[in-house]
Amino acid sequence: MAKGVHRSHRALGAALVVAALASTATACSGASEPDRGAAGPAAGQQAPGQAQGQAAAGALHAYVERVRERRTARVVAAKKWGLAKPPLEAPAPPAAKPRITTRKGFETDGEGLPPVFTTVPTKQKVVFLTIDDGAEKDPELLRMMKELRIPYSAFLSDYVVKDDYGYFARMQKSQETGVSLHNHTLNHRYLPGLSYKQQKREICGMQDVIEKRFGKRPPLFRPPYGNYNEDTLRAAKSCGVEAVPLWAAEAFPDHMEWREWDRDLHPGDIVLTHFRGKGDWKGTMPDMIRRVMNVITSKGYAVAKLEDYV
Repeated sequence: MAKGVHRSHRALGAALVVAALASTATACSGASEPDRGAAGPAAGQQAPGQAQGQAAAGALHAYVERVRERRTARVVAAKKWGLAKPPLEAPAPPAAKPRITTRKGFETDGEGLPPVFTTVPTKQKVVFLTIDDGAEKDPELLRMMKELRIPYSAFLSDYVVKDDYGYFARMQKSQETGVSLHNHTLNHRYLPGLSYKQQKREICGMQDVIEKRFGKRPPLFRPPYGNYNEDTLRAAKSCGVEAVPLWAAEAFPDHMEWREWDRDLHPGDIVLTHFRGKGDWKGTMPDMIRRVMNVITSKGYAVAKLEDYV
């Protein structure tokens, strides 16, 4: 999996603080002995160190103001959308992405296949929100997630998204950091019941659709119903899939379902939900987001961007 250095707004702020302090210290202290032969700044001009220090301090002030404005906007958005509390800010992601391995008990006999996992290895109090299929295309979801600045990833099936690719194109660009669109097969079939060739068509075919419609071949794939076999993983690898995230918890408008015995969240857990509306469950997609975010926030977790870790 690709590795990269990701800097959050906090990391930027810390860097600006260091720059401001370093520049100020340089301007004030200089060398141990002053250079008596050096010319001073002309009348009305600043020494270079002073100018750098003021520039860094100005940048830091602007950053602090942006953070304050964003937090205020999030509080307002939380009230607007009926959340009990504003979502917590996610910490800076790791400089190097963690090594992902297949969860114990989820292995096949094949080697070198994409890892299958339900939780990302991290000690940070973050979870990851993922939404499957694409049947419901509620514009209120896009507005809600943008205003609350909640990152999420979509796993799409062509048979339910092809009637409105434009909705998911808007989703992809609806947030400052983007919403990643991943593979959930062409037709949402039970893959272990298919031949290798049929599975490859389901997975590679959806890779082609996403690349054509949304501009990028996705690195992540989720098998329908969470069911797979070795042929599934072999086919996925042949299509360029790098990892197979399943889930540790599932969100509905009126309840949560849990994979683990303690019925709780854990650092790095992947949360699943679906593009559904009142015709399929007891509420709307905004109702579901309210439910899951109230649970996540009350347990002291923030939602982070899955692609920053995988």
